[in-house]
Amino acid sequence: MRLGERHTDVKRTPALEAALRTGPFHVALRAAIAARKLPLHRVQHHLSRQGIKVGVTSLSYWQQGARRPQRDESMRAVRALEEILQLPDESLIRLLGRSEKAVAERRPPTRSARPLISAPGVLHRLLTELGSPLDAGLHTVGHFERVRIGARRELLARDSQHIVRAHRDGVDRFVAIHHGDPGCSPRDVAVQATDNCRTGRVCWDTRTGVLVAELLFDTRLRAGDTHVFRYGFEDGTAGASNEYVRRFSCAGGQYALQVRFADDTLPVRCHQFAQPSTATPRVGRQELALSGRHRSVHVVEQQVRAGLLGIGWDWD
Repeated sequence: MRLGERHTDVKRTPALEAALRTGPFHVALRAAIAARKLPLHRVQHHLSRQGIKVGVTSLSYWQQGARRPQRDESMRAVRALEEILQLPDESLIRLLGRSEKAVAERRPPTRSARPLISAPGVLHRLLTELGSPLDAGLHTVGHFERVRIGARRELLARDSQHIVRAHRDGVDRFVAIHHGDPGCSPRDVAVQATDNCRTGRVCWDTRTGVLVAELLFDTRLRAGDTHVFRYGFEDGTAGASNEYVRRFSCAGGQYALQVRFADDTLPVRCHQFAQPSTATPRVGRQELALSGRHRSVHVVEQQVRAGLLGIGWDWD
């Protein structure tokens, strides 16, 4: 067999198929290596034959999720791995949130969270206080987020229905992050653990309005297990709001965002937008039709990409 030959008879397990669809990258890579029954030293050998130098330790870190490919040479290796492991083109690259245009970007791994836009240092400190690693062992399969805007045009509350999959054994919690609008009081924000979870420790930073809260599960998940839970934040402590933004560090599952406005407090126009990174301009602006009966707008992404996604609105 020649290196890089593609075989239609290679068995793809349900776990591998699911991982290639929704990720995360390291779960898909681990499943692909297992399906090909290649030890890491053989994977490294195949890479070296293509002139790509990647150590066995790095490959091990990649499939454990301890590190992510970032450098140009590493991205070359990922593309070669798609060939060596007999995977569809772009299947692993897509899970890294990389396109041909974005390969040269240097973006460290981060959580999918709105606060990362403006307060990464604060968020890191708060997560450290909770003893929560950047990789919490969970990957989002689906997320439906509802945002409510109050009669004073303020961010009144938001509610999340979350579906996650564990990619390691022993996961028993999720850290939810809330970032209020300028002038908010995070100490006065109430955390609501609604379904299949309960509130653990909560900490916040008054200056930036960032709050992080543990949501504890009643079971320890094993790798591959899914969990459905619901939680929210009651805010209403800041002034007028004019947008809601969520950031995604890598490609993932489905995400739906709905913004609902209070009676007699409707904006004159609404729009959705995307942004590849905080250093690039916003793109993909599209006007959204506001439902008069339900006083809401929404956007649905069947498979999120790395970057920012949001809904904005104008009051006047």
